[in-house]
Amino acid sequence: MHTDTERCVRAVQSKEARFDGVFFTAVRTTRIYCRPSCPAVPPKPENMEFHPSAASCQRAGFRACKRCRPDTSPGSPEWNVRADAVARAVRLIQDGVVDREGVPGLARRLGWSTRQIERQLLAELGAGPLALARAQRAQTARLLIETTSMPFGEIAFAAGFSSIRTFNDTVREVFALTPGELRARATRRSPVRAGAPGAPGGPAAPTTATPGVISLRLPYRAPLEPSNLLGHLAATAVPGVEEWRDGAYRRTLSLPYGHGIVALAPRDGHIACRLSLTDPRDLTNAISRCRRLLDLDADPVAVDERLRADPLLAPLVDKAPGRRVPGTVDPAEFAVRAVLGQQVSTAAARTHAARLVTAHGVPVDDPEGGLTHLFPGPEALAALDPETLALPRSRRATLLTLVRALADGSLPLGPADDREEARARLLALPGFGPWTTEIIAMRALGDPDAFLPGDLGVRRAAEGLGLPGTPAALTARAAHWRPWRAYAVQYLWATDDHPINHLPA
Repeated sequence: MHTDTERCVRAVQSKEARFDGVFFTAVRTTRIYCRPSCPAVPPKPENMEFHPSAASCQRAGFRACKRCRPDTSPGSPEWNVRADAVARAVRLIQDGVVDREGVPGLARRLGWSTRQIERQLLAELGAGPLALARAQRAQTARLLIETTSMPFGEIAFAAGFSSIRTFNDTVREVFALTPGELRARATRRSPVRAGAPGAPGGPAAPTTATPGVISLRLPYRAPLEPSNLLGHLAATAVPGVEEWRDGAYRRTLSLPYGHGIVALAPRDGHIACRLSLTDPRDLTNAISRCRRLLDLDADPVAVDERLRADPLLAPLVDKAPGRRVPGTVDPAEFAVRAVLGQQVSTAAARTHAARLVTAHGVPVDDPEGGLTHLFPGPEALAALDPETLALPRSRRATLLTLVRALADGSLPLGPADDREEARARLLALPGFGPWTTEIIAMRALGDPDAFLPGDLGVRRAAEGLGLPGTPAALTARAAHWRPWRAYAVQYLWATDDHPINHLPA
């Protein structure tokens, strides 16, 4: 969109928050870049230029606005919709792959050369992989500076910087403030000020009472309907790994450098996120996983406009706009749970998963709640004795085949993996049909167009609305909903009075 100057100018002049993160406005006279919804007086159109990413602005010599904090914008929804190599590269960078493995590691995962990655990302985002990773490191550093009392030296390495000098120089260049000045401003900012419209997506007031705990706000594009999103996660929660407590969804996280516990609660204009990490280097990866879990980078206006065009879906959209697709923090975990949930109730699927967790999960401590384990990884499950599984023999074979394929890498399920190739590999496994494959594509691979025409709840809702009842006919009708059929499934499921559609009391 950043190449459509007239449209960008209109969005800036109307302060349209929908486009925050889609493009950034750089002001030539002040050398500052802002989000489209910046509350400051809009600059003259001839003084504006538009960039596709914060990294592109920084590369061009602009610093972040201190008022609208553009570095905290939601991510562009484009990278969730697209499934090409550039979108996969962006998702990997958001996961912190460049910080952990460098650009060569990113290239290996994509099957590209480093030169090709640089050229493609420069063309589409105005910045290469190192610049994109640097912008993300700066944002991580800012979060740690403002929400913890960690020494700056520890923050520098936790955020991914190679030296304290590089950390100091980057923070000054990007934010026009030293790390000490950033912390002092955060200390002076009251909780009301932190959540005010002038600081959308900003961090919460610094939290120092509990060591290792980071509190922050996860921004999203309004509207957001939390009932089916957090209700689904709470209703299907695996005991010991997930729970609903004090108005928040809590769960354990297996992360690259350690593990963590996160609590996510819906608030006005943001999701309150409370992270407890054994290693602060996992902050970037943990935030990325939480955003995918709650589908926070979606553009609900675009989704609902398309679905509202169908007169039979329009009343559902108007009743509760902004439904999101519940995701996952671990694609391999969700694939295992999808197999356990084949042709059984939600309660039975939770019971099967809880038994696996108790027998094979890694124990963790949770002083603030009742979480006890990490969900076991494919390597741990690949060695289990099938006779210990209280499942039908065919389901045991399906589960073991899946976890062995995940463990040996022959079935990659991650943000960089091709969705259609993953579908083909899943369908080739014994016991995998269209329902299991599509639910994994929807929630583990983040495909916004995944569709479940054979799902009982979808078919029941379709018939109640006067939509075709057979999978083939419903698929034909759903062609008008593309590329947002996964969201249509959420609206159809919401017609049932199932616990997944309601926030717990």
